[in-house]
Amino acid sequence: MINCIAIDDEPLALDLISGYCARIDYLNLKKTFTKTSEAGIYLKRFPIDLLFLDIQMPDINGIDFYKSLKIEKPVIFTTAYSEYAVEGFNLNALDYLLKPIVFSRFEQAVKKTKSYLDYLKYPDHEKDRFLYVRSDYRLCRISIPDIRYIEGLNNYIIIYTSISRPVISHISLKEVSGRLPGNMFLRIHRSYIVNTAIDVSYSNRVVYLGDKKIPVGVSYEQKVKAFFGLRNNRAT
Repeated sequence: MINCIAIDDEPLALDLISGYCARIDYLNLKKTFTKTSEAGIYLKRFPIDLLFLDIQMPDINGIDFYKSLKIEKPVIFTTAYSEYAVEGFNLNALDYLLKPIVFSRFEQAVKKTKSYLDYLKYPDHEKDRFLYVRSDYRLCRISIPDIRYIEGLNNYIIIYTSISRPVISHISLKEVSGRLPGNMFLRIHRSYIVNTAIDVSYSNRVVYLGDKKIPVGVSYEQKVKAFFGLRNNRAT
């Protein structure tokens, strides 16, 4: 069960969210608020799992209110103004719902949130199954075994999988490397990480993933040679 609250200065918007929450059996809407000050008092006293938070509020906007919370809470922002999406994304929002909110989009956001909250409860070995990143202003779940390789571009990465289109996320290659199982992924270049559990081979400073050729960086060459040499020796 996901215990949540909703904050919006428009009673009709709260009625809509209340109705949507009632249609999803694992959502427990504990309380609604039209004032952030009252919501802040409640959050100091009672634990919750998720916030539905409007951005355009009269006393303090939702983004500033969220920043003021001493304990970070999972949040889904709701607003009629799409220009707030970037700032909400930078605050690691789980999703961003643009008003008027339709139920199918609300349900999609909540399902992703449930998957993520369940994931946080997994033991460490279970976390090797999925990678969560933020893309297109929402949380994206990627099956780790389906990742072929990851390319780094400054502060962005592009994740290439075997089953879907590439996913772009605003994090560094170093950060995503720390979230991946070290026995499956190998960094071969300052800009590339490859999945070694799939059909992959190495020759002349190039790693081959099917017809995809990825260069091996000079500073990574010895590590790559050692990895493939060890694997080939085990195979024989």
